[in-house]
Amino acid sequence: MRHFFSRRVRAVMIISLVIAVLLAVAGNLTGKNYPAMAVQTVLAPLRTGAKVLTDQAEQIYDLIFQYELLKTENSRLKEELSQLKQDAREKDSLIRENERLRKLLELKAKHEDYELVDSYIIARSSMDWSSTLTINRGSSSGIEVGMCAITENGEVVGLVTEVGSNYAVVATVLDSSIGISATIAGTYYSGIVSGGYASGHPGMLRMEYLRSDAMIRSNDQVVTTGSTVYPRNLILGHIVDAGYNDVGDAKYAYLKPAVDINNLEQIFILTDYEAE
Repeated sequence: MRHFFSRRVRAVMIISLVIAVLLAVAGNLTGKNYPAMAVQTVLAPLRTGAKVLTDQAEQIYDLIFQYELLKTENSRLKEELSQLKQDAREKDSLIRENERLRKLLELKAKHEDYELVDSYIIARSSMDWSSTLTINRGSSSGIEVGMCAITENGEVVGLVTEVGSNYAVVATVLDSSIGISATIAGTYYSGIVSGGYASGHPGMLRMEYLRSDAMIRSNDQVVTTGSTVYPRNLILGHIVDAGYNDVGDAKYAYLKPAVDINNLEQIFILTDYEAE
């Protein structure tokens, strides 16, 4: 077997030598370099393939480079958009605050005896019967338990029930533990307003102990009667429904609160006023 392969190798070498000699003779006779031409013939497809691969590699590199540029640009645009949104929120917040302060000045112009401490809501809690807000002002700002919280429009928010040095908790008008003496504006019909959760109307206020002959109309405004806690004519809400109690000797009414508790940002604590 070894001799067989040796004979084949010698045969290939002899044939290759003969071809080389023939190509050299032919080249001398014709003036052409047939060996070089043969090499070029063999290499031409390889060079073409190599060029195609090189071109594709360059295209892939360009795509990767463009992708990185787009990725960087996209990141920058996202940051700019985020900043623009933040600026817009801050601008809107300042506009709302300026509007609140403008209305507060109007309120103080009507009630020069009002002593108010401004505060921002930092926490909320709402659990069935209970509805509270925590504000960023406390005893160091002159706030005490039992003080009334209102909006810049003179609407009742609730009552201070807990005070720390730099915070206070306000039970809102929706809290079932709060009862406020109230009157239907423009009438002598009075009653007590509290949160409507216990009667199956969460988010509403219920006015109890109205006279059985009271003439109650939808959208009538209900205001505070006036006491040592709540000044007179603070707005509680507007009547949306009414009826008789179970015995039939008195009426009740449901009110839509004047204040949207869930969207409050800033409230004012009434630290002092002249009771009528």
